[in-house]
Amino acid sequence: MYEVNETHDPNLQSWVESANDPNTDFPIQNLPFCIFASAKNSDMPRVGIPIGDKVIDLWGCYGSGLIEAETRAAAAAGSESTLNKLAGEKSSYTALRRRLSKLLSTDASDADRKILGEHMVEAAECSMFVPSSIGDYTDFYCSIYHATNVGSMFRPDNPLMPNYKYIPIGYHGRASSIVVSGTDVRRPHGQNRSDAEKPPVFIPCKNLDYEMELGFFVGKGNEMGEPIDIANAEDHIFGVCLVNDWSARDIQAWEYQPLGPFLSKSFATTISPYVVTMEALAPFRTPAFERDADDPQPLEYLNDEQNQKFGGLDINLEVYIQTEKMRNENIEPHMLSRSNPKDLYWTIGQMLTHHASNGCNLQTGDLMASGTVSGKEKNECGCLLELTWRGTEPIDLPSGEQRRFLEDGDEVIMKGYCERDGFRRIGLGTCRGRILPAGV
Repeated sequence: MYEVNETHDPNLQSWVESANDPNTDFPIQNLPFCIFASAKNSDMPRVGIPIGDKVIDLWGCYGSGLIEAETRAAAAAGSESTLNKLAGEKSSYTALRRRLSKLLSTDASDADRKILGEHMVEAAECSMFVPSSIGDYTDFYCSIYHATNVGSMFRPDNPLMPNYKYIPIGYHGRASSIVVSGTDVRRPHGQNRSDAEKPPVFIPCKNLDYEMELGFFVGKGNEMGEPIDIANAEDHIFGVCLVNDWSARDIQAWEYQPLGPFLSKSFATTISPYVVTMEALAPFRTPAFERDADDPQPLEYLNDEQNQKFGGLDINLEVYIQTEKMRNENIEPHMLSRSNPKDLYWTIGQMLTHHASNGCNLQTGDLMASGTVSGKEKNECGCLLELTWRGTEPIDLPSGEQRRFLEDGDEVIMKGYCERDGFRRIGLGTCRGRILPAGV
């Protein structure tokens, strides 16, 4: 795991003034990666580094004389249209972070500022793309509060399955339908059997939902047949993003027996465009989830002292909704919930280790997600299924509307940020998507 270093200094200021705004997601202490395009760069997707309200063109910096030898491998990946090549260069992108931190600080020379400034564009003028070429996508089910809530709806006497506290539960998702924040999502069709006395019908989803999740990208992969030790798990994690695992609950309720999610999830998954590196998150590590005294400890292959002490992540996750009526009446998005992945029963290191424990070959750019991040309180539930208790407790909105599940025109907006005394606030950006009516 990364240690706190000079790049995390809360007193570090940037000559890019917008990066010093206390509310920005992208101060000099963050320096995430993204794939962007702008007219200034011939609209060719390439690697960018957000700073305040600007984006640095990494490829433009490559030949400028600003990039030192140990950072050149990372900078050379700047011309790529995905982050895959960069993600596999851990030592180089770590050196790049230190170099950029110096170049962007108020101590930078006027000459360096001028050169770097020539390779910056306004973020508002950029198009953003899915940051990696995602060969495989795995979604976990790692919030014990979410699992308990959902289990209580369907199995009140036995909400958690016997394996839950022993194994990070997951399923193989659909990589081809992962879209970047801002992409509209069309309501899916599917089989619905809400009336148990009649055969199912094929209709548009009635109970459309979101799921607030934390995603993470694989950096260095592993060879097929070679597991990843829990002590080394985070050497294989590039960084994190926000994930909205859109869910068609009525389709899911019928199809999941006995193999789990399929068409109820594969129609769309939205992710934020920014990858916040594990190094940037170093000040915001927490102990792994504190298990009840009578809970089993992780099996040996999932148990590591460092992971238990620092495997958790303290990230504030917020979900907002803005309906069509709210937009028309200029009503600001309404917060639905706030949760935190420090409450996950399994750490991201344990998720990755378990995934590779049978010799499964993870590959650079693969995406994994935590599953719905929920806390123990009602306002910490990470989806409408929980917040409305399967639609029986509708939510009142400031527009006078109610919601049990999502309706056409609704936009879901997710945000993530880290705050801790003695450190600078950093953010993960936003993950947003609007629901379009079902097709014919």
